[in-house]
Amino acid sequence: MEKPKKMLYWAPRIICILAILFVSLFALDAFDPKLTIWEQIVGFLIHMIPSFILIGLLWLAWKYEYIGGIILVLTGVIFSVVVFRLNYRINHSAWLSLGIIGSITFPFIVSGALFIINHLKNKSLGQH
Repeated sequence: MEKPKKMLYWAPRIICILAILFVSLFALDAFDPKLTIWEQIVGFLIHMIPSFILIGLLWLAWKYEYIGGIILVLTGVIFSVVVFRLNYRINHSAWLSLGIIGSITFPFIVSGALFIINHLKNKSLGQH
């Protein structure tokens, strides 16, 4: 596998994994010394549900690049609207809310687009 082809193969996977790890960091909010260990574990698992869903989407995109890529792009776009609205209500700053979207949801849009591009490139070369 030549270098550009390898990069196009691995870039969406690495971006998606890093973005999932970033989203997973928010689950650490579940750990509070005022709670029992079981309450903390349950809270952590509940906070990890989005990460588990995103892992499932990554698995789908890894196996079926085109469909998974489309779903990742749609997920990123839909959550961009949701995250923007929630943050704008809290901070009343469009720029701050756009920055938050950029760090949380944009990597999934980029990753999905790269999965689609890789699939289409391989399809045009007759490798899919």
